[in-house]
Amino acid sequence: MAIDHYHAPTSLPEALERLRGGGATILAGGTDLMPQSHAGRVKLGPALVNVRRVPELGGIRIDDGTLRLGALSTMSEILRSAFVREYAPVLAEACDHFASDQIRNAATIGGNVCNASPAGDTLVPLLVLDAEAELASKPDGEVKLRRVPRSAVFTGPGRTVRARDELLCAIRVPLPKPGFVARFVKFGTRPALDISAVAIGIGGVRSGRSLAGARVAFGAVAPTPMRAKATEAALEGTVLDDAGIARVAAVARDEVRPIDDVRASAWYRKELVSNLTRRVLGDVAQA
Repeated sequence: MAIDHYHAPTSLPEALERLRGGGATILAGGTDLMPQSHAGRVKLGPALVNVRRVPELGGIRIDDGTLRLGALSTMSEILRSAFVREYAPVLAEACDHFASDQIRNAATIGGNVCNASPAGDTLVPLLVLDAEAELASKPDGEVKLRRVPRSAVFTGPGRTVRARDELLCAIRVPLPKPGFVARFVKFGTRPALDISAVAIGIGGVRSGRSLAGARVAFGAVAPTPMRAKATEAALEGTVLDDAGIARVAAVARDEVRPIDDVRASAWYRKELVSNLTRRVLGDVAQA
């Protein structure tokens, strides 16, 4: 943990300048970074760049037809946001199960995304919401932005497509179509303060007793949070009666590829996926 330089930039161009050439560690809330560095799982770079005072990374607002969540938005801010509760209540639902009040006050949405844990609490609802990551870089002295679909962001446990000289500026969520509904369920030893054994999110536009444009995402059942394409295909247009729900739950169980670890066995996770899928679809059918 030999840190030679500490920087606290106050603008996006200044922050990106500090990242040029790589070798810098980005600090936002620090609720993942600091425990991991102390445990030896993350090696800090020679420069520590604290981005908490960069105004371009903050705020929750409607912008360019999307709900824009600044990367520095904390879980508490997302929970309190009227915009989130109106346009993305499933994300607020996930934040309500995120750790403790103290951690929610510091942990940021950008940090949760960049940490790229397969069990990250906000990552499943962001997949269901078809969110995009907005990344900034300054390769030739001018700030450049690019957007990456959430499903393409994660490349492995703890890894994303973010380059070493890039900074995650915001998460953009398309405004939902009329009739869009979504649900999130996390299963662990406790509702919060615990890492998920399984997390599931399901969304779509209600059409009678079925969903159109179905989206299904799972967490903690693969190396990265995953969109479940086979389950989505099975769910699309299926009447959500007992038989239809059972068929979709069986597809979900067969699609995931979990591992055995200290929180649950692979077999148990598969059964959880099946049972939670039944529960969520039952809630949607009765909504």
